[in-house]
Amino acid sequence: MTDLQIGYAAMLEQFAPAEAVALSVYAEEHGFTGVMAADHFQPWVPAQGESSFVWSVLAAIGERTKGDLGPGVTAPTFRWHPAMVAQASATLASMYPGRHWLGLGSGEALNEHIVGQYWPEAPERINRMFEAIEIISKLFTASIAGKDVKHSGQFYKLESTRLWTMPEVAPEILVATAGPVTAKRAGRHADGLITVGAPLEKISMLFGKFDDGARDAGKDPASMPKVLQLHMSWAETDEEAMRNALVEWPNGGMKFPKADIRSPFEFEQIAKLVRPEDFEGRMIISADPDDHRAYIQKFVDLGFDRIYLHNVGRNQRQWIDVFGRDVLPQLKR
Repeated sequence: MTDLQIGYAAMLEQFAPAEAVALSVYAEEHGFTGVMAADHFQPWVPAQGESSFVWSVLAAIGERTKGDLGPGVTAPTFRWHPAMVAQASATLASMYPGRHWLGLGSGEALNEHIVGQYWPEAPERINRMFEAIEIISKLFTASIAGKDVKHSGQFYKLESTRLWTMPEVAPEILVATAGPVTAKRAGRHADGLITVGAPLEKISMLFGKFDDGARDAGKDPASMPKVLQLHMSWAETDEEAMRNALVEWPNGGMKFPKADIRSPFEFEQIAKLVRPEDFEGRMIISADPDDHRAYIQKFVDLGFDRIYLHNVGRNQRQWIDVFGRDVLPQLKR
C-alpha cells in the first residue's frame, strides 16, 4: 500500500477506554497504521454506552502503539478554549514526535451544550472554529519560536502567553468539513482535510474547494493530507451486519443534520424511525469482505491519503482479523 494508510477508528462512544486501547493495539498488530479516536461527551444513543476523555485515551494508545494518532474530531470552541486544545495537542505531540495530528470540527450540541452556553446557528459555529484555528496556529508558531502571543477577536481572547511544552514540529491541523464554504476556508487556514463517507461526487467537489483555498493561500494542495473516516457494518451474515447497524449505529441512517440535537435519549427516539433502506448510500452493510474492499477502494482512487475504518458492531476483533487478512492487503494506490 504505497503512500496509503488505513487506520483504525476507535469509537469511544461504544467501548470503555481500556477496551478501546486494547482494540487499537490489536488493530495495529493486524496491519492498521494508526488510530483516530472519537471526542464525545455523550454517546449518540444510550445503547452505545460510553464516552471517555479522548486525550487520556490517546496518550494510552500512544504508549502501546507505533502509528499515528489524533482526535476525530475535537471542537475547540465551547467545552474548551482554543488555548487548552492547543496545549493538549502540543503535549501529545511532544510525547509522541511525528505521530500526532490535530483533528478539529465546529461541534455538535450533543457534546458542546453541556457547558450551558447559547448554541448558535451553523455559520457562527464555523466562524468560531476558524477563529479558534487562528489562535491554535498562532500558539504553535510562536511557541516553536520561543515567543509569547496574544489574541483579541470576535469570540475569544488570549492574554500574552506561549505553550511551554511544545514539540520541534507543530502537529498538523486537519479540519472536518462537509460543505463547500468550509472546505475552501479549510484549504486556506489548515494543513489538511477530514471528512466522512459520502457520495463520491460530493467529496470530489469538497476536494476542489479545498484545493482552491489552499492555492489562494499559496500552498500546494497536493502536499496536504486528505483524511477520511469510513463507517461500515461487517458481520458473518448480512442479517447480523444489518442488526448491528440498526442497534449500534442508527445515527448512520439519519438523513438530516444532527448538530442541534442535545441528548442521546432524543436520538434514541429518532432511531426508532430508522429503517434498513435508510443506510443505502450512507454506509456499506455486508458480510462479504470483498464488498467492503471495493467500497474502500473507490475512496482510495478518489485521492484520500489516510482512511480510518469503523466497523459499527461489537465484533471488533473478528472484524480486525478478517480485514487485516482479506481487505487491507488488497487495497492499492
